[in-house]
Amino acid sequence: MHLKIITHEKVVFDEDADEIRTRGVSGEFGILPNHVPFMSALDIGVTKVVQNGEARYFTTMGGIFQFKNNEAVILTDIAEDGNDIDVTRAKEAMKRAKTRLEEKAETLDSKRAEAALARAVARLKATKNNN
Repeated sequence: MHLKIITHEKVVFDEDADEIRTRGVSGEFGILPNHVPFMSALDIGVTKVVQNGEARYFTTMGGIFQFKNNEAVILTDIAEDGNDIDVTRAKEAMKRAKTRLEEKAETLDSKRAEAALARAVARLKATKNNN
């Protein structure tokens, strides 16, 4: 089957895959060749792509997953190859988000801070799994 991971800016991945695992808003799911047509809204998380027994990991920050006729497409605002993520920067972002959430200031946009934390955690998971 073939997978494309596409953002507004670029095609992040465009290759054949043996297995795809990702996180939808209703939980994690996996796709194998010849799966029935399937569509899901995506949550912030990590997408695992298996090619010839080797796994690659990508962050996918929400979006849409569609599978039909052995063609899978992920349309997302942000996607990153785990090998390209700056671990130090992701750890700093996670620390900032945790600090903001712990402060609980009245002016805090908690949804925004929670989303920032989720993005940082996804980035770190993608890098951990790639190494």
